[in-house]
Amino acid sequence: MTEEELALKAERMLDAAMGGLTPHEHLIQSSLADQEAEKVAERAAAIAKNRERALRLLAEIEKSQG
Repeated sequence: MTEEELALKAERMLDAAMGGLTPHEHLIQSSLADQEAEKVAERAAAIAKNRERALRLLAEIEKSQG
């Protein structure tokens, strides 16, 4: 395989890996995905914290009633 053929094959593989996006578009898409993942993690942490608070409150209510 010549160097030119190898370069062409590498270019096609890179295009396929990037889903037809330009490098700039791919970078933006990756950045947005990272931001969304951070939001999901923040929501999960907030849900866990709220659950913990609710369980403590429930325990206090049960304790005061009985």
